[in-house]
Amino acid sequence: MTLYERFAAEESAHAALKLGGLTLEEPRVDLPSPFLKRALDICVAAAALIFLAPVLALIALAIRMDSEGPVFFRQTRLGLDGRPFDILKFRSMNVLENSDTIAQAEAGDPRITRVGGWLRRASLDELPQLLNVLAGDMSLVGPRPHAVAHDRYYSALIAGYDIRQRVKPGITGWAQVHGLRGATPTLDLMQARVEHDLWYVKNRRFLLDVEILLRTAGEVLRTRNAV
Repeated sequence: MTLYERFAAEESAHAALKLGGLTLEEPRVDLPSPFLKRALDICVAAAALIFLAPVLALIALAIRMDSEGPVFFRQTRLGLDGRPFDILKFRSMNVLENSDTIAQAEAGDPRITRVGGWLRRASLDELPQLLNVLAGDMSLVGPRPHAVAHDRYYSALIAGYDIRQRVKPGITGWAQVHGLRGATPTLDLMQARVEHDLWYVKNRRFLLDVEILLRTAGEVLRTRNAV
């Protein structure tokens, strides 16, 4: 039985679950303080927005000069406990998909603009999500939120998929620092991402968040699997 299948069994039974000799119980007593995690989110997001303000302005100008359309891309995602919110990104494509059918971006995708391709490779298109963090819809660290259409599709195929929504979605996460980012053209790739997300849900703690943030910097520089 895989990790996400075990989590699904725990969800339905509402009982203790043995995983690798450890016991997962509700409620957990060793989880990070919500106040401490929120403080980290606010401090880092606010500082990053102030420090990166000139860069953000230049990116916005480049997007407007490169192609027609708004600077920001908004799309409905599901957050903590499945609550919907509008995620913010710098627009990197010439379409603004937010419907029941959304095609994932792929390498060489003709929908990606010239500036958008550079933004996506450097992960700069994700920077506006710092505003989502300040608003409380997201955290710096957590499972990456997917389009609602993809949530519906994969939740029917992957046991325990919806358990990711026990925590706030993040700009980066345990899956991303292990190279599980970008397009997921096969079910196996999404299963691997979900398994890492569920590991984070079970093992989350403040110092782990700090570790993931530091490792994210290395992943951005490597541009591994960025599309």
